[in-house]
Amino acid sequence: MSSEERPFQTSLEPFRFCPRCGTSLSHRFLFGRERPICPACGYIVFYDPKVAVGVLVEQEGKVLLVRRRYAPGQGGWALPAGFVEIDEGPVAAAIRECREETGVIIRICGILDVFAVPIDPRGPAVFIVYRGVPIGGVLQPGDDALEAGFFPPDGLPSPLVFASTRRALWRWRREKGFTGRRF
Repeated sequence: MSSEERPFQTSLEPFRFCPRCGTSLSHRFLFGRERPICPACGYIVFYDPKVAVGVLVEQEGKVLLVRRRYAPGQGGWALPAGFVEIDEGPVAAAIRECREETGVIIRICGILDVFAVPIDPRGPAVFIVYRGVPIGGVLQPGDDALEAGFFPPDGLPSPLVFASTRRALWRWRREKGFTGRRF
């Protein structure tokens, strides 16, 4: 059976049927790799990562972290973060997520880093970490946070969950003159 005729059947890919017409998908080599394609209507399925955003919010030399209420990382500490909604841009999503999780209203000052997150139970993602400063609000955990607080570079809570959080905090600590081991 050729790849053009082979039925599309992998548990890692969410579509077995065409999202436009419902026909069983098959595979064809297109645009540099095998991709699911509908033999009836020609629709090509491209699997794209989700876009997630986080914010490293700094105030008086301390960083804002949240203790996660839900999996993944339940009970651990991370940057305020979440997924970009279909009707908003990444900056707006970062501001919204920070307010929802911490009560703190922020201004974005720039980008700290961009991470590829190939393995996550919610699906692969591109994670954009912004820098932010508080401009209002009242610090209180909300949404999916158990706790929220500001922590100094030498007093970060444990455990820190997500490699991207640890990497962003390692980078921030280096900027502050802390040169210890990675988390």
